[in-house]
Amino acid sequence: WRPAIWQRYVAVVPRIGEAVDVGNTEDGDFSVEKTIALKPSVIVMPEWAYSSLKTAREQLEAAGIPIVVIDYNAQTVERHAASTRALGVVFGAQGRAEELASLYEKEMADIRRRVASATGAKAKVYVELGQAGPETVGNSYTTTMWGKILDTLGAENIAIGRVPGPWGPVNPEYVLAANPDVIFIAGSSWLNRPKAVKTGYGTEPETTRQSLAPYAARAGWENLKAVKTGEVHAIEHGLARTLFDFAATQYIAKRLYPAAFADVDPVASLRRYHEAYLPVPFSGTWMLPLKP
Repeated sequence: WRPAIWQRYVAVVPRIGEAVDVGNTEDGDFSVEKTIALKPSVIVMPEWAYSSLKTAREQLEAAGIPIVVIDYNAQTVERHAASTRALGVVFGAQGRAEELASLYEKEMADIRRRVASATGAKAKVYVELGQAGPETVGNSYTTTMWGKILDTLGAENIAIGRVPGPWGPVNPEYVLAANPDVIFIAGSSWLNRPKAVKTGYGTEPETTRQSLAPYAARAGWENLKAVKTGEVHAIEHGLARTLFDFAATQYIAKRLYPAAFADVDPVASLRRYHEAYLPVPFSGTWMLPLKP
């Protein structure tokens, strides 16, 4: 889905390019037979897959293969940290896992402290998936992904009550009527998505802004408060639900509570995380406003 990320990782960790493809839960082609044939000493599985693969997991457990369940999708500090510490046990890297989990706990505690100290009215926020171009209304989010982050930050998410489930498109007329204070369009380096907002490794700020500008130029958007005040932003969609999503949370918080987060640099946070913990160097554009 994101070749720009894959290419960087396979270059420094070549063995991931040689891994056997056993299918995946989302596409419904996960193969228990292939998995058992590999004779793994352990299986790491996300909670949502574990919950949906009752028959498969029973077969795996019957084959004597232990399953470790992790959950970064819940987007809670507790599960982020517990999942990381569990991975530390699996890989025999408890010290590193403890460092990572403690960092996440510390950064999120700092964000919550700053939000609690902020004053003023809640900002009205609209988030949209910028994948198919401005002529297509992309998903917004309520109880998951960006919606969960907005809840954590105490924002007024205009998508709540306006989409059928945890995600879905918001009626464009309602967006105009709601007149959000801040707008975030989630982009990435998706394959075969030429009209998407472009973010991530190797993406220059000018490229991101050029791909974001058509969204702000939608009919009627020139009258929106967010557009008038320069509060239209691109943010990398892949940042949500990761162990470094605190950087994305910082960026959104800084737009909602500029005084409380005046000394916080979210891009620097993401850069430091790369330098300390990731095998690929930081590069590109991950979050920025339409207007410099």
